[in-house]
Amino acid sequence: QVQLVESGGGLVQAGDSLRLSCAASGRTFSSYVLAWFRQAPGKEREFVAFIGWRGGTTVYADSAKGRFTISRDNAKNAVYLQMNSLKPEDTAVYYCAASPEWAPASLHRIGEYDYWGQGTQVTVSS
Repeated sequence: QVQLVESGGGLVQAGDSLRLSCAASGRTFSSYVLAWFRQAPGKEREFVAFIGWRGGTTVYADSAKGRFTISRDNAKNAVYLQMNSLKPEDTAVYYCAASPEWAPASLHRIGEYDYWGQGTQVTVSS
């Protein structure tokens, strides 16, 4: 069991940067793989980035590759998403998600994750 709370969203201009945080409660945080998803108005929730148990394995959506960086600090029970060179199409509610297991073929699917945060709004103006 793990509970997740996102923070760090806000209103920025195109080209700016934001750092999202996800704080977790629970004794077994390091036993979960973590991911970031996002959902824009009228759109389906989509995968953004994944990080493994120890942080050595990361996977990014094509839309995030080269601009976003996912990281985790198990000592602080936290996962982060550094977002650079933001674009208006990055506007969405961003969600942190956790799962005790993972597989390469399905890590990008929302059904793989058992726990979700409430989301934090990111708005990028042109």
